[in-house]
Amino acid sequence: MGNIKIFVLLSIIFASPAAFAQEKKDTTLILINDIRIQIEATQALNDLYNFKFEKAEQQFRWFKQKYAWHPLPYFLLGLSEWWKIMPNTKVTAYDDKFLAYMDSTIMVAENLHKKSPEYRIEAAFFLAAAYGFKGRLYADEERKNWRKAATTGKTALNYLEESKQKQDLSVELLFGDALYNYFSVWVPENYPALKPLLWFFRKGDKQLGLEQLTEVSYNAFYTRTEAMVWLMRILNSYENKQARAFQLSEYLHETYPDNPYFHRYYARMLYGRGGFSEDMELQSKQIIQRIDSGMVGYEATSGRYAAFFLGQMYERRQQLDEAKKYYEMVVKYAKEIDATESGYYLFSLIALGEISHKQGDNVAARNYFEEVKKKSNRKDEAWKDAKKRLKALEKGD
Repeated sequence: MGNIKIFVLLSIIFASPAAFAQEKKDTTLILINDIRIQIEATQALNDLYNFKFEKAEQQFRWFKQKYAWHPLPYFLLGLSEWWKIMPNTKVTAYDDKFLAYMDSTIMVAENLHKKSPEYRIEAAFFLAAAYGFKGRLYADEERKNWRKAATTGKTALNYLEESKQKQDLSVELLFGDALYNYFSVWVPENYPALKPLLWFFRKGDKQLGLEQLTEVSYNAFYTRTEAMVWLMRILNSYENKQARAFQLSEYLHETYPDNPYFHRYYARMLYGRGGFSEDMELQSKQIIQRIDSGMVGYEATSGRYAAFFLGQMYERRQQLDEAKKYYEMVVKYAKEIDATESGYYLFSLIALGEISHKQGDNVAARNYFEEVKKKSNRKDEAWKDAKKRLKALEKGD
């Protein structure tokens, strides 16, 4: 994993004796429930989710100095790296540091788990969380390390089962159980071929999972925002409850207005509601402006969405030159992130071809439609649409 990982792990192994001596002194302190630490962490977590990483990490490093014996600070530092990945998961520049902090979380949590019975359940929670986050990264579409994803996921489940033994310790412990309850049912429903793999695990409950996620999003401290993100995505993509998902996306964007992931999700939800509202236009243009100004986390993935929404809006208004400008922007952004087989790219090309045809440039139109056929396959709607339009051009329609 490189020098970064080695450095972080060594920093754990050779942590100061005074830091580990505190393990003996604070034997009654359960950190995830400690209100003093939550007060100290509040602004840092707000900074993290608002992409003010330097400020957040300064506080987390202070936690690391004070509580080097506990997995919490390492997990929070890893979470900061995770959110640097979130805007564009194709970028792997943060992987090593993220994995290093999660491995550090695991090392410290295992120490507590083995040597401090009073921390056993809390340690199991952090072990489940750290292994779970590692599994999410390994299973990402860009990394596809299925073997590691399966191994770390199984380990996470083992610790999740242990942490369930005392869920009155903290509502934080419901987070992992909520995701398990929902997806252990959702996966075999949508991917029947995977059903045999789940025979050896306890049966989940989708409705209970949603209820647990809701409770965590209302009442947890450390996992509250993560629960909201999952709840928003599940309600929008799987449960057909867009109105509630929209409320969550609006809340997250308003609470963390500089978070590019929340910003673009909110813009997507506005677009999905139809009507090309003034707010959708405002948010989409703001995303592009922030990309142009180099604001942290704003990059081509968000730009591709925003430009497409604006292209659609201006095309609907018959302002073809403006529509063309934004569709061309989609094409540029998609090429930057190697997303030239995505629907946004393909349908932007079709729109550009249609605009070129309306403006009397059939050569450009033909080139756009040919590019669609080149980048898509015969079963895609975009391929069929481009083929139909090419035939119409040949007939002179």
